[in-house]
Amino acid sequence: MKLLFSTSLLFLFFFSSARAQDISSLSAKDVITGSSFNLKDANYSQGLVLIFHSINCPFAKMYENRIKELSSTYSSKGFTFTFISPEIEVNESYEQLLKNFVNESGINASYLMDIDQVWTKSFEVKKIPEVILIIKGENGPEIAYRGAIDNNPQAEGSVSSRFLERAINQILKGEKPVPSQVRAVGCNIRTY
Repeated sequence: MKLLFSTSLLFLFFFSSARAQDISSLSAKDVITGSSFNLKDANYSQGLVLIFHSINCPFAKMYENRIKELSSTYSSKGFTFTFISPEIEVNESYEQLLKNFVNESGINASYLMDIDQVWTKSFEVKKIPEVILIIKGENGPEIAYRGAIDNNPQAEGSVSSRFLERAINQILKGEKPVPSQVRAVGCNIRTY
């Protein structure tokens, strides 16, 4: 029994170590620039906010103004905002819709295509919108916060807990975000 338990712990340690090293090698096409976006080469001084997003999700539409305000407030403080589409069936006209969304929203951000859902699966993202806040760690990029933007997708005026904003402010103070994870609410991501 001890051997089984020890072997299981060892497996979990190696699996989690391999996963932690994995995220720095993630890359995807940025439809805004047409170039490749690599996580290890991403340009940010304080943090990188990855927003898993779909223009077809009504929850993402409800958060549009809040994302714009967060980006406007924190971009000048060293945080880079990036959208990621986990849609697997895309074409050039869909990419144009994503470009139009960024241009019309006024949010200065990249929009990555995660066609093979490598990013989605690596971060175990299940909902849209769901955020992953990345900071620079000793061994490369690491997750500081993951989950919901706030506690009320439907009524912006009734928000009482701004989870992402709190996490960003804690990073600016040199603290680790608490809580570091909050379950996101939104559209389910179909993974295949």
